[in-house]
Amino acid sequence: MKTFQKQIALQPKSRGFHLVTNEIEDQFPEIGEIQQGIFQAFIKHTSAGLTINENADPTVRDDFESHINKMVPEDQPYYRHTFEGSDDMPAHIKASLMGTSVQIPVTNGRLNLGTWQGIYLCEHRNHGGSRKLVLTLMGS
Repeated sequence: MKTFQKQIALQPKSRGFHLVTNEIEDQFPEIGEIQQGIFQAFIKHTSAGLTINENADPTVRDDFESHINKMVPEDQPYYRHTFEGSDDMPAHIKASLMGTSVQIPVTNGRLNLGTWQGIYLCEHRNHGGSRKLVLTLMGS
């Protein structure tokens, strides 16, 4: 069994939901060495998340952003954690809702995603900057 682990930095993204599958694969070519295994991506931040969803129609990502902003609005009078701006506390809540990691099977040197699936970076801050991911790959 082989094990690989690497920390990568994603390019800074604007607030919203962004496909990052290709960016991850480009920075982690070791995926090609595994015929059968498991891949995990973990984000090292509390105001952004990761999820897997539709990779073809960009309106899906727009709808995610619209909906989650209605679910978790900014400037609520009951927020006490407001030192870093009106988007900060909602970003923490949204990140917890979306999650910090995804796991994907690896088959024949490729992420075994469904036809219409891609990895999303869920950027919940107006100016989140570059996000760090720890990528782990195990298999043979």
